[in-house]
Amino acid sequence: MRKLIIAIDGPAGAGKSTVAKRLAKELGYTYMDTGAMYRAFAWRVMEERIDLGDEKELERILKETRIELMEDNGRLRVFLNGLDVTDQIRTPELSQMASKVSTLKMVRKRMVELQRAIGFQGGVVAEGRDIGTVVFPGADVKIYLDASPRERARRRFEELKGQGKEVILVETLKEMDERDRRDKGRAVAPLCKAEDAIVIDSTHFGVNGVVERIMKEIKNKMAIQ
Repeated sequence: MRKLIIAIDGPAGAGKSTVAKRLAKELGYTYMDTGAMYRAFAWRVMEERIDLGDEKELERILKETRIELMEDNGRLRVFLNGLDVTDQIRTPELSQMASKVSTLKMVRKRMVELQRAIGFQGGVVAEGRDIGTVVFPGADVKIYLDASPRERARRRFEELKGQGKEVILVETLKEMDERDRRDKGRAVAPLCKAEDAIVIDSTHFGVNGVVERIMKEIKNKMAIQ
């Protein structure tokens, strides 16, 4: 049976990562966290103190950029040119920088190339902002996962607190609003729902319920192959 490409899009804090990981595990598929790929590149930009307006330098490091996603005891590890940057890229600062670099056309072009290379043979659950619209427009199942801004900020706040970070809920909500505006307003591949995507609002819907709903769609798709 042909392996499918499952695309999950939506704003930050909607639950994409948790749901995508669960689906990938149940299906025996590869989990592709495209946001982590942008964060990894953003980490390099910050480490090398590269000006986002310096196209020549950005082009140079993009050509050298290799990103690998590997499962390690149920945890996704992110490698940038062979260096494990999994822990370094999970900060609010990196989140904001990743949102900024993702607005740049040359960055998105290179990331899409890397993402398509990973998903070329199918058997992937990919999540991000433009998976069903740009990266895999022909994906077998497309989901647009959403939740209210306050609920998404609360989830992000709890996640960061659980990592030992000192955060304030009102600041997290503000950062979430800023990121939403940037993701939806960018000129290149803005966050939007694919026409044929199934919309799921997870505000009052638990992870199990969301996974069940998507699995139903996947099984339907498999049944008509």
